[in-house]
Amino acid sequence: MYPISPQMAAFVARTESFTSDDSSLAGLRQNYDRMCQAFTPPVPEGLTVKDVSLGGVGVRSYVPTTPTPAQGWPCLLYMHGGGWVVGGLDSHDFICFELASALQVLVIAIDYRLAPEHPFPAAYEDCRAVWQALQAGAAPYAIDPQRLAVIGDSAGGNLAAALCLGLRDDGQPLPRAQVLIYPGLGGPADLPSRRDCMDAPLLSTADTDCYLALYLRGAGKPSAYAMPLLARDFSGLPKALVAVAQFDPLRDDGMLYAERLQQSGVAAVLYPGKGLVHGCLRARGQVPEVDRLYGYLLDYLRSEGLTQV
Repeated sequence: MYPISPQMAAFVARTESFTSDDSSLAGLRQNYDRMCQAFTPPVPEGLTVKDVSLGGVGVRSYVPTTPTPAQGWPCLLYMHGGGWVVGGLDSHDFICFELASALQVLVIAIDYRLAPEHPFPAAYEDCRAVWQALQAGAAPYAIDPQRLAVIGDSAGGNLAAALCLGLRDDGQPLPRAQVLIYPGLGGPADLPSRRDCMDAPLLSTADTDCYLALYLRGAGKPSAYAMPLLARDFSGLPKALVAVAQFDPLRDDGMLYAERLQQSGVAAVLYPGKGLVHGCLRARGQVPEVDRLYGYLLDYLRSEGLTQV
């Protein structure tokens, strides 16, 4: 039904091979972790990886073994995907390795608390706590505050966008850029992609509804910090790269967010993700259209000065 390439179809089949009949939360997390492990390469040479705490929140730092730049490291603050329910520091090593190595920058990944045990605003508050710690100079390495960006995929893209909204609203220093990869931003249920991609590979519309319900459990009236598309004002936010996947129920969330930013005078670039499916970042080196996404992503970060090479 979805015209994906043979390489993408093989990636989808391999990813789906890790599902099981155990639909409990523990089973879901275990299967997701096993799948992630299967797609995680070894730590690249020339990179130091260590786990520390920032602002009372666990983080993992990825730093090149080269000398610290005079102005401090350009830094990418990474928020992982997983529907706010699954994933952690290990699940997204693969992209943090890539970003730190290819750009020769410091990457800091956040081990935010997961729903439903810790529903909104726990994950959002953890991301804010790490940001405040970085602003206070508490990072394990010297950071160039002028070259600090936020990046996240899926639920992590939601958290990156929400963080930018919260910081702007509170008059706090903002990231240089926000990079959102197939983000879930709380768009309305009648967006065309919800219907057109209802049973898309690796993420269905029912999945997105289920994850959001777990995240918002007990939250009362939804907030723009949980669902950024509820914001009334999109002006004054950091410039953005929003990359969506063509065959993804969340596609139109990202498209709508990029449109709202542009209408509010914010420089926002939309990457349409032709042939992509949700969760395909792990297909680096296996699927040409995913490699093109990485090329675009790395070029964008270089163009924003978020690189040492």
